[in-house]
Amino acid sequence: MNTTTLRFIALPALTLLSALSTPAHALKVFACEPEWAALTKELAGDQASIYTATNALQDPHQVQAKPSLIAAVRNADLLVCTGAELEIGWLPVLLRQAGNPAVQSGQPGQFNAADYVKKLEVPTRLDRADGDVHASGNPHIQTDPRNIAAVAQALSKRLTEVDAAHASLYHNRLADFNIRWAQAMQRWDKLAAPLKGMPIVVQHKGFPYLENWLGLNEVISLEPKPGVEPSSAYLSTVLTQLQKQPAKMILRAAYNDGRGSQWLSERAHIPVAVLPFTVGGSDKAQDLFGLFDDTLAQLLKASK
Repeated sequence: MNTTTLRFIALPALTLLSALSTPAHALKVFACEPEWAALTKELAGDQASIYTATNALQDPHQVQAKPSLIAAVRNADLLVCTGAELEIGWLPVLLRQAGNPAVQSGQPGQFNAADYVKKLEVPTRLDRADGDVHASGNPHIQTDPRNIAAVAQALSKRLTEVDAAHASLYHNRLADFNIRWAQAMQRWDKLAAPLKGMPIVVQHKGFPYLENWLGLNEVISLEPKPGVEPSSAYLSTVLTQLQKQPAKMILRAAYNDGRGSQWLSERAHIPVAVLPFTVGGSDKAQDLFGLFDDTLAQLLKASK
């Protein structure tokens, strides 16, 4: 039997196995980003059937409202998204087209993770001339594991609210997650000690929570304004700034276009650390624990 034949036999078998492992009464969850799909999986296990709207190589600000996404929202019992206007360009369209009253804004079926953490970079004024600025603050909360811990408590409570019949399951899984996450955070804090105070350049203003957690010092961003790609003239300005105030590395997310950071890396002679940014952003970031393991590994590697 050749490899191709085995694959055709194995795929239906895996599909059947997956279907059998998910209860028929499983909660249908629509996760806007991979990190919230992963957290829901931690807290609900097979009791949730999870549809993930985006992947790690997509810019979560800009997603096309495809029919498949509308259908998934229409069938969902619970939406788990970042909020803080991260999905403002596409989620309202999905909600309107889906017409599912259970997951509309303000209903128990809509959970926004950013509501449960302290937001950073909250603007003191709103002006489109300042670029892609979010009124509620920077929405990229998933880069700080302390935020994941806070969101986990709130999300478990919400799962219990919308699926009370399985409250004990959600309670037990949260208790288990809390133990494992606390142990991992102790390990990460020790590993990250050499990074404290390290000067960095960021490609996009996507890391304020990571910087806050690790004590990194952001010297400058490659974007002249949030969401605005740098011109050649602006990149030259950044290079001049780094001659006065050197940095150790450039940070970019896996989904970012790497040309600007590579240009600067070659001229400033500092490495680029490509961080997974969310679950699935690298081969090693296949769950939330892997996300932070690999984030620290990439930072420590670039710092040498």
